[in-house]
Amino acid sequence: MKSHKILKIIAFALAIIGAIFALMIIAGDEERALSMSGNMLYIAYIVLGIILVMVLLFVLKGLFAGNIKKTLMTVGAFLAIILISYSISSGTDLDLKPFTDKGLDVTESTSKKVGAGLYAFYVLAFLAIASMAYSGVKKLFNK
Repeated sequence: MKSHKILKIIAFALAIIGAIFALMIIAGDEERALSMSGNMLYIAYIVLGIILVMVLLFVLKGLFAGNIKKTLMTVGAFLAIILISYSISSGTDLDLKPFTDKGLDVTESTSKKVGAGLYAFYVLAFLAIASMAYSGVKKLFNK
């Protein structure tokens, strides 16, 4: 419970700092507003860093407190889906000439990575929908 209070105090302090900067941007002139918006970005980076550290800490805490074998199997299954998606993606099924003519740096490697991401998304979305449907049907028949 102690960490919850500390997090509430940090969140409140950051909210007050953000509100002060927002009011200074609204009340100030254009040049001052640009410099203050840079300060707002620094606050956003700090908040993002705090969030990432907290997520990592709680994930590691939960990882070692729970069933590590089940967690490692889940991570392994996720990595297997990613590797299979990358291996079945070709990257050559797209005409890259229109993209390179416009000055975009699109290569076969980039196309392969995008294709792998799409395949992985499709598989993971199907698994998520199937697991929700399975749990719904299981609840329906257990009543």
